[in-house]
Amino acid sequence: MSSASEPPFPARRARSDWLADAVIFAGCGFLGLVALGLAQEHDAMPTWLEAIDPLLGLVACLALWWRRRFPLAVALLAIPLLALASSALPAGLVIVLSLALRVPWQRALQLLGLYVVTVVSVEVLLVGGEDSWTNVALALATLLAAFAWGSAMRNRRLLFQRLRADAERERADHARRLADARRAEREAIAREMHDVLAHRVSLLSGHAGALAYRTRRAEEGAGPGLSGAEVAESAEIIRGNAHAAVDELQEVLHLLRAESDVAEPTSLLPRIEDIDDLVAAAAAAGQEIVFRSELDAGATGDLRPQLHRTAYRTVQEGLTNARKHAPGIPVTVCLTGAPGSGLTVQVTNPTAVGPSAGIPGIGAGLSGLAERVRLDGGILEHASVDGAFRLRARLPWPAR
Repeated sequence: MSSASEPPFPARRARSDWLADAVIFAGCGFLGLVALGLAQEHDAMPTWLEAIDPLLGLVACLALWWRRRFPLAVALLAIPLLALASSALPAGLVIVLSLALRVPWQRALQLLGLYVVTVVSVEVLLVGGEDSWTNVALALATLLAAFAWGSAMRNRRLLFQRLRADAERERADHARRLADARRAEREAIAREMHDVLAHRVSLLSGHAGALAYRTRRAEEGAGPGLSGAEVAESAEIIRGNAHAAVDELQEVLHLLRAESDVAEPTSLLPRIEDIDDLVAAAAAAGQEIVFRSELDAGATGDLRPQLHRTAYRTVQEGLTNARKHAPGIPVTVCLTGAPGSGLTVQVTNPTAVGPSAGIPGIGAGLSGLAERVRLDGGILEHASVDGAFRLRARLPWPAR
């Protein structure tokens, strides 16, 4: 994996790279012969240097094939070739460009300085002549131009690399946010399903259990049997709770199918005023409940619909847990609060000493309720205190 300061280069040469290298090799060879001819025409070259110049130019052109994998070694090899042979100048410029492109700039600048010192020394001391300083200036200009071009290409590749890394990071962040949103959505669905169905199912289970118990006691001769009116009344209660469970489930599905940018229909959300009906339905199922509300009539109209629902679900969960774990024991439901001081919903029942009602559950009601209360900015407390189990939710109630 490339570091932040190293542009990515493929490990193997692609077909386009072979074609490009072949064109560069041929072009540098041709331009090298042109440069040699111009040098022979205008400069007084030593005889021995003129004889080996084409050979050195050929070596420089051949070195181009390895400049991708070994840019540093090829650049070091090209220093004497570029200093001695005029025909090596085109290939040397390509090697300097590749050096700036593929080697970190600190090391590349050191080698560029070595190029400059070598070229100037050879041109002034070895070749000499009236035009030596002109040749030095031209050589330095071409070297610097090739180095600048390679540096610009390197910076461009580094920029693209950073943009790709940023895009990958943004893609990973988006995937993580999407996964978090999906998990939160699944948790919200699970909370809503549990709150809606657990209460109704526990009511159905309680009624069915009472019928089974009365029938079994009558068959054993230990109690009176059920009259037709009692059976019909219990069946009607079971039927009504089953229909209510289906209706509430449809409401939940309606909320889940709503578009994300559409607010939840307030008419489908339970309100604090509906707690009276919730308590009445639980009392009709045989649960003994003491309900106290110290809230001012109409004062809850300023509360957000979500807070109404959370207060309702708190009472619902408290009654359901009492019916499961403390059957036949009185339950106290109390609502207190005012704008600016917060809303408190408390459900209390004495701790049961006998067996539970045996109503099935998944054990996620309190944890889901705690998450719901936390999302609304409140605090949920549940503990056994002085022989009684207390469930209390403290919710924010802003001042008007």
